[in-house]
Amino acid sequence: MNTRDTVLAAAQRLLTTDPTASIAQIAAAAGVGRATVHRHFATREDLLHEIGVRSLERWAQSLAEADLAGAVASGDPARLRTCLDDLLGRFVVDAEELGIALTDPTVLNAPDLRERAEALFAEEVALYAAAQAAGVLRGDVPARWLGHSVYGLLVAVRDALVAGDIARRDAPALVLSMFLEGGAAR
Repeated sequence: MNTRDTVLAAAQRLLTTDPTASIAQIAAAAGVGRATVHRHFATREDLLHEIGVRSLERWAQSLAEADLAGAVASGDPARLRTCLDDLLGRFVVDAEELGIALTDPTVLNAPDLRERAEALFAEEVALYAAAQAAGVLRGDVPARWLGHSVYGLLVAVRDALVAGDIARRDAPALVLSMFLEGGAAR
């Protein structure tokens, strides 16, 4: 791993647990000096922007690897459910690794990142709409609401993992069951 990637990985881990961490703290976590961080990222905002870029790349990769487009085109309930299971599991891993990108204003408000996020969200919403049409997901709510609900669950799982409230191994199943079944008694 090169120095830039080391800094990014350390920043992602640290900022997920401490969103106010300074460049000095990020440098220490990466095992480098502040000057080294600044050679790669002129400002904290530049560093956060790169984390946002990587987060969006992972989102796109997750959509592709779960074969979202194929599942949507098929309309097959079993294939759509498999895609949902796979995708939500991937999202949980990403929320833990890139969790700062879910809520940081620098990431959320950058026009280029926002445009890309909206395009990816539209792809994801197409999955929810197809799953609704196939009877996999409830059809009495807007598909976009389902997407927003997943986002909320990812923020919740990130925070629960950071706080130690849930075990990492349980996180994907908890998110999937809450998304599909809600909080009703079983």
